[in-house]
Amino acid sequence: MTKNATNEDTLTQTILQTIKDQKPETVEQLATLVTQKTALPEQQVINRILKLQNQGKIKLTQQPVSAPSDLATYITTGQALWYWASIIIALATAISAFTIPEDLFPLVYIRYALGTIFVLWLPGYTFIKALFPTHVPIKTSSEDLDIIERIALSIGMSLALVPIVGLLLNYTPWGIRLTPIVLSLLALTIVFATVALIREKQAKTTKSLA
Repeated sequence: MTKNATNEDTLTQTILQTIKDQKPETVEQLATLVTQKTALPEQQVINRILKLQNQGKIKLTQQPVSAPSDLATYITTGQALWYWASIIIALATAISAFTIPEDLFPLVYIRYALGTIFVLWLPGYTFIKALFPTHVPIKTSSEDLDIIERIALSIGMSLALVPIVGLLLNYTPWGIRLTPIVLSLLALTIVFATVALIREKQAKTTKSLA
């Protein structure tokens, strides 16, 4: 047996013994403990831990990212990217609808693409997000399926909400015209998205404190 193999076996034993004695939950915690015991480079320890994990000999999880306690901080984190994406797409659609004429090719295709997302996706997506900020109420076997369910519900809800908006506008002095429809859907999307963001932050804060 070579010296390198002996060192790897010793490192493996140290890792396994550390897990047994101190029960770390994450790779970072385990790497820190083992590095302190062996004085080996941290990257070498991490590589060995990951190798053991890939072989199924150990199983560690990454700590979930806890939500900031205040909304102003939460809205600037990566967890709120969906919110900013929704608002930016909604605003871009409204701007394109009022600034790009229907006969201005090929820029009009940008208006069509944004309009399709704006009508068939955003109202339903933000509404479903406001109702179910973390998971849809349909049991799925994986996170990917949860995303698929959310997409399907978002499209279906958009197809229900947009006609209702049009019906309500029909009984107002503004009628069913481009400007009132765009502004109504824009306001609806912003309200639903903001409510969803607040509820999502509250749900994640509660979960992190549990």
